[in-house]
Amino acid sequence: MIKNAFISFQEKKEENRGSVAFQVLSFTNKIRRLTSHLELHRKDYLSQRGLRKILGKRQRLLSYLSKKNRVRYKELINQLDIRDRESKKSR
Repeated sequence: MIKNAFISFQEKKEENRGSVAFQVLSFTNKIRRLTSHLELHRKDYLSQRGLRKILGKRQRLLSYLSKKNRVRYKELINQLDIRDRESKKSR
């Protein structure tokens, strides 16, 4: 699975599992799993609610990271293949 491969990569680089980058990675994996689940089970409203909560948490962490360390934010966005909210605003 993607998560296990990336965790082993992260552990070598930084052993802090409470870091913003690791938390964003973990939320991204949960979001991808829930999204694939919801494609099969469209009426699972509790999972939809959980997905929205996780999306909000990840967005707050990403906005914090963009304020603190813009370079690391850009690297993480590119590495996880997440769309940048600010690039949408500039279009």
